[in-house]
Amino acid sequence: MEEFVEDSMKRRLTETVDIVTAVSILKSYGYWGDELIVAITRIFYVDLDTLNEVVAEAA
Repeated sequence: MEEFVEDSMKRRLTETVDIVTAVSILKSYGYWGDELIVAITRIFYVDLDTLNEVVAEAA
């Protein structure tokens, strides 16, 4: 899943349901913990507060 994504092409994730979906997909690719956070912020602009809530609930 290592793809180069130009910053101008990044999608914004601000809704909880979108972040949960992205986290689920990345986990299915084998990303966990800090690696998951790095991957999701590399691919998307993410509301970090909501991301932290989602990751904490999933743990």
